[in-house]
Amino acid sequence: MMLNDLGTRICIMGPSNSGKSTLADAIGRAKGLEIVHLDRLHHLPHTDWVPRPPEEFAELHDAAIASERWVIDGNYTRLLPQRLERATGLILLDVPTATSLFRYVRRCWFERERRGALEGGLDTVKWDMIHHILFATRANRRRYRTMIDGISLPKVEIDSAAELTAFYRANGLRR
Repeated sequence: MMLNDLGTRICIMGPSNSGKSTLADAIGRAKGLEIVHLDRLHHLPHTDWVPRPPEEFAELHDAAIASERWVIDGNYTRLLPQRLERATGLILLDVPTATSLFRYVRRCWFERERRGALEGGLDTVKWDMIHHILFATRANRRRYRTMIDGISLPKVEIDSAAELTAFYRANGLRR
């Protein structure tokens, strides 16, 4: 399936550090879509990833999906039903755990300006995030697989870094 088959309201989901934000930016630039990084809506800017109050996050989320043209990266499954109700397409990134772990360490140590970064925040290696990538991701993967099978939207599943690179090339996207 090609990018154009996904319409103008695209959800990108997948494990932490799988490349969701970078892909969202590439798609947004290529298709002229508003780019929404859910991590930025969920966390307070200029903090070390401090979450907003749930009601405030829900209001920001719902305002973002009210638009007609967007690409949204992030999971936040509590708000997923209303997001999928508005979406015209879905991309599931499911890169291997080792790839996610590598990307996490690389972004914390070497990427000071990355797509989807929290405004005024600084990514640092945290044991909680490493633990999340190594252990929680397995359960989330199973949940996402089950969930995506039940979604009737046009969808793309990308299971490796090589498949992701091929998707970029096939759709004329630039990182």
